[in-house]
Amino acid sequence: MNCKQFNTIPLEEVLVSLGHLPTKQNEKEAWFLNPFANENHASFKLDKRNNIWYLHSEGIGGNNIDFMMKYLKASVKEVLEWAEKQNFSSFQSQKDYHSKSSSLNYHITEIKELQNENLKIYLQQRGLSPTVYSLVKEVHFAIGEKKLYAIGFENLSGGWELRNQFYKGSLLKKDISVVNLNNNLEKNKNVVVFEGFIDALSFVEMKPFYNGYLLVMNSISLLNKTKDHLKNYSEIHLFLDNDKAGETCKNEILKSFPEAKDHSEIYALHKDLNDYLKSKKENKNSIEISNSILKTEEEETKQPHQIYQRKR
Repeated sequence: MNCKQFNTIPLEEVLVSLGHLPTKQNEKEAWFLNPFANENHASFKLDKRNNIWYLHSEGIGGNNIDFMMKYLKASVKEVLEWAEKQNFSSFQSQKDYHSKSSSLNYHITEIKELQNENLKIYLQQRGLSPTVYSLVKEVHFAIGEKKLYAIGFENLSGGWELRNQFYKGSLLKKDISVVNLNNNLEKNKNVVVFEGFIDALSFVEMKPFYNGYLLVMNSISLLNKTKDHLKNYSEIHLFLDNDKAGETCKNEILKSFPEAKDHSEIYALHKDLNDYLKSKKENKNSIEISNSILKTEEEETKQPHQIYQRKR
């Protein structure tokens, strides 16, 4: 990752990953408490459209690099080394190819059911079987003159989260994803929340007869949108990542929804649910998920085959 690439990442996502949440915001700007010192009034302004910041209490500002140099008290090289180790959802890469898709000439050429063997192998490497194929699509697209294909997971705005062995990115508008896994006999208002769709697929892999909804944030910067949507559900279950950003999201959701249940203790020794799934499958161990939201195996065998519906 170079300076230009790091500066294209929304600073809001960087701030949330560090545990800093806005005190107020709108489409154009967001205000935070000073990330560099303790203060009672928000003086840190983020210009969302230009992705630059200004700290009124000190009269300084700049871009992502400037922010992290001050935050980490580090050089540009050290900042880039730090950024390379992070997992910013908005940063897209294809081996040596990195760019922000919105600034390029890109287009989707085909969307179809999953057929490509390379993509199936990729899912297998993530511990995922044909059980989850119906939840994803095979998306063919071009960025510039480069033709690519990936596993696609659609969001509420018709945008796509894309993954293959070498590529992690998104196309079109960023938004949360909601999938209805209720069968025709019940209309449960349970929802299970994840940061990324691979974790959501991992959940379905482990419990294919879950009856309720999946909500995938797709970006920690969509925390407020996630909280707004969670008002629609009577029972909320959290399977967020075991890192600082995941902890921040979890705490914010629990603050707004005290009755929500955190299940991260199940995979406490792993970075996320998919890491837990892969570890169990590699070691051929049994996979356990909290019974508080799932039926027993005996009850599951009595359920009709699951019908998947993506919420619009």
